[in-house]
Amino acid sequence: VAQELQTFIDTANAPIFGIDDKGLVNEWNNKAAEITGFSSEEVVGRNLVEDFITEEYHTSVKEVLDNALRGMEAANFEFPLYTKDQRRVEVLLNATTRRNATGKVVGVLGVGQDITERKDAEVVKARVAQELQTFIDTANAPIFGIDDKGLVNEWNNKAAEITGFSSEEVVGRNLVEDFITEEYHTSVKEVLDNALRGMEAANFEFPLYTKDQRRVEVLLNATTRRNATGKVVGVLGVGQDITERKDAEVVKARVAQELQT
Repeated sequence: VAQELQTFIDTANAPIFGIDDKGLVNEWNNKAAEITGFSSEEVVGRNLVEDFITEEYHTSVKEVLDNALRGMEAANFEFPLYTKDQRRVEVLLNATTRRNATGKVVGVLGVGQDITERKDAEVVKARVAQELQTFIDTANAPIFGIDDKGLVNEWNNKAAEITGFSSEEVVGRNLVEDFITEEYHTSVKEVLDNALRGMEAANFEFPLYTKDQRRVEVLLNATTRRNATGKVVGVLGVGQDITERKDAEVVKARVAQELQT
């Protein structure tokens, strides 16, 4: 049984290490060697925390291992290991108390997962999200968002500039009921409801009323907003202020009518 367990540890497709009750490495399987570049011979007998954990994580990792040596095991603890060539490897660790045949604690067995790619993807995702948020905030077009209940959750700088309502005044309020003139309630709500069902709209015209009761004509593209699992969570509206163009059309039509008569 002991040999079978040792073979499992050595060949498992997950990094597994062990320490004794002094914190010195006494297990270092093939996957741990593969991930870190350190062979078992280079690691066994050395202090895991002091020699292989980055200094900023010394305290937290030592605390987890010390707790496990007192019988308080840990699950899903994240920490970085540094490889032989100084790359950072993110590890998700389960720390299990190791006991001898009499039940005495003799060390800790750590079973990990290399989550470096996942963490890198999370960093990229966060950066892209931040870049998108910056784009939304600073775009030279009014952009607003609503959640699946029709409440405003995005209101960029240009939307604030055009309407006179700051983001703080608008977020959390019902877009249609509070900011669309009553005669357009039904049509705008229909467009947004359709987008919430995945039927997007392009070049839909409607008026917004500003804080000082001016009418602003907006040409809107309504895009369905989905979360990471594809579930619809809202609508993002990207607009253009076409008030001047509409005013010019009115003047042009009036002049044409005057010429006609």
